[in-house]
Amino acid sequence: MIRLENATWSYPYAETPCLEQINLHIQPGEFVVLCGASGSGKSTVLRMMNGLIPHFQEGGTLTGDIHVAGLETKKAEIDEVGLLTGTVLQHPRRQFFADYAAEEIAFGPENFGLPREQIRETVQRLVAELRSHMDVTTRLQRLSGGQQQQVALASARAHGPEILLLDEPSSNLSRDAVQRLATALGELKRLGTTIVVAEHRLSYLSELLDRVVVMRDGRIDRIYTAAQFAQISDEELASEGLRGKLRDAVLPSLPARGASVVPPQEGSETLPADSSPAGLELRDVAVSFQGKRVVAVEHAFIPAGIVCALRGPNGCGKTTLARVITGLQRSTGKVLLDGRQVSRRTRQRTSAFVMQDVQRQLFTDSVAAEIELAAPRSAQNDEVLSDLDIAHLSDRHPLSLSGGQQQRLVVATVRVSNRRIVIFDEPSSGVDRRHLVSISSQIRQLAESGAIVILISHDEDLLTLAADAEIRLAPRPKQA
Repeated sequence: MIRLENATWSYPYAETPCLEQINLHIQPGEFVVLCGASGSGKSTVLRMMNGLIPHFQEGGTLTGDIHVAGLETKKAEIDEVGLLTGTVLQHPRRQFFADYAAEEIAFGPENFGLPREQIRETVQRLVAELRSHMDVTTRLQRLSGGQQQQVALASARAHGPEILLLDEPSSNLSRDAVQRLATALGELKRLGTTIVVAEHRLSYLSELLDRVVVMRDGRIDRIYTAAQFAQISDEELASEGLRGKLRDAVLPSLPARGASVVPPQEGSETLPADSSPAGLELRDVAVSFQGKRVVAVEHAFIPAGIVCALRGPNGCGKTTLARVITGLQRSTGKVLLDGRQVSRRTRQRTSAFVMQDVQRQLFTDSVAAEIELAAPRSAQNDEVLSDLDIAHLSDRHPLSLSGGQQQRLVVATVRVSNRRIVIFDEPSSGVDRRHLVSISSQIRQLAESGAIVILISHDEDLLTLAADAEIRLAPRPKQA
C-alpha cells in the first residue's frame, strides 16, 4: 500500500538531509505508529506519503522511491495522491477551507467530484457524530483546539480514502475525546483503512497498532511488532523519550464558583483561601458569543507562586477564559491583580501567552533572534535555550523547526520575558517525554519566581510534573 525505498529529503539550503535512507513498506489495512523525539522526522515522513513532498515544497531535494497505492508520488498529480489519502495536521486550523463543520466536511468530496447524494449522506452522518459533543453551528475559528481536531478528522475521512495519515492527533484532546478518537480509528481499521499515526502518546493506540516505527535523527532507528512493543516496560520507553502508560494527575482544587466551574468533589482536597492579595482574582466574569454564554465565573482567586491547572473537556471555555485574563478577550465583570482592578490594556502589557498554534507567535528569521526579541541582551537567554535543548538550533529559521521544537522556542521566549501573568495553552503539543520534563521545569521556575502561572492542558503527564492545584470548568451546555 505504501512503499518508501531509500527515500531521502533535504530542505532548501539545509546542510544535512532531514530524512535519510528511509525504507518502510506498509501493507494494506495495517496500522503503523511513527514515534521518536521531537524533530526526528515523523511529520516529514507523513508529508512524503501524502505527496506534499515534493509537490508543495519548492527547492528541496528528494531521492529514492515513494509509492502510495501503486502511484509514484513524484510523478503523480497531487490530487491523485489526495484522493487516496486523508491527512489530519497537528494544528488543524491550518487545513480548514470553510467556516462551519458541515461545509468543511463537504469540501473534499465536492472537489473530488463525488456524487451529490453520496456527499449529502456522508456530511449528515459525520456531522451527527460531531453534534453529540460539540455545537456544530459554531464557526470553526470559535471552536476549541480539540474540537477543531475532531472536525479535521471527520473532514479527512469524508471522501473515503484508502489511507489515513494523522500527525499528533491526540495533542489537544481531552480524555473522553481521545477515547472517541481511538474508537473511530478502530472502526476505520476494521473496515480495512491503512492508518499511519505520528504520535508521542502511545497508550491509547496500544490495542490498535500493528507496528511501531521509532525515528531518530531523520532515520528509522528500530521497528517493533505489536507483540514486541507490548513487552516494553515504561522505563524502557522513558529511556527512548517515549510516552507510556497514561496516568491521572490528582490535584487539589482552588476555591472557585460560577456556572462554568465544577465544584470540588466531596472529600477531595481543596487549597485553603489565600489571605495574601498577591495573585489574580476574577469577579463575575462572563463571556458570550452570538448570544450564547460560553464562560461564567462568579469568583476565583489564583495565588502567585503556584502553577494553577485550568482543566475541563474540549470546548468548555478554558482558552476563552485565558484570553480574558490576558486582556485579549472582552468580557463583563472585573479582573484584579494583587488586589487592584486592572484594565484589559494593562493585562496585555503584563501577560505572556503560549498559544496552541505557536507558529502564530514566531516573528523573526532565527531562533537566536526570536529569544533576543523577547528579552534583549538578557544573560538568561542562552541558558534557557540550552535547558530546552534548542541552543544548537540558534541559527535556524523558526518556521523550519519541528512542531515540538517550535513549541519549546515559544516557551523559552515566555520564560525570559519576565511577565507577571503567564498562561500556557497545551504547551506539550508535539513534545516527547524528555522535553516534557524540561518544559515542566521552566513552568515551575516561573511560578517560583513569583509569577501567576496558569496551565491549560489535557496532558496528564505534564500536569503531574508541573501543576500544584486546579480549577475545573464544566462542559458547556448543549444548544437546542
